[in-house]
Amino acid sequence: QVQLVESGGGLVQAGGSLRLSCAASGSIFSFNAMGWYRQAPGKQRELVAAITSGGSTNYADSVKGQFTISRDNAKNTVYLQMNSLKPEDTAVYYCNARRIDPFGRVNDYWGQGTQVTVSS
Repeated sequence: QVQLVESGGGLVQAGGSLRLSCAASGSIFSFNAMGWYRQAPGKQRELVAAITSGGSTNYADSVKGQFTISRDNAKNTVYLQMNSLKPEDTAVYYCNARRIDPFGRVNDYWGQGTQVTVSS
C-alpha cells in the first residue's frame, strides 16, 4: 500500500515562501513520476509541477519561475519550493505519485493534502 504524507503547508503573507514535502512509504524510483496538484475552493484540481524518475520537470505556466520541484531519492521525498507567494496560490496542495504498468495502465496515488493560505 502506497502512502504519501505531505507536510509544510501553512499561512504565509504575500511575497513569502513555503516548502512542501511529500514523503513516500517506499522507494520513489518505483514511480514513473511524482507531482504536486492544487485545488482552490470552487475550482478543479490542477497540476502545479511534476518530476519524472529521470529528473525531468514540468510546471504549470502560472508557477514557472516561482515554484521549484525537486526530489531526494535517498529520503524518498519530493519537495515543492514555493517563492513569491500570491493570494491566488491559496489552495489545498496534494502530492501525487504515478505508476504506469507494462500494459500502460496508470495508477495514481494521492496524499491527504496540505493547506496553503496566502494572505494579502
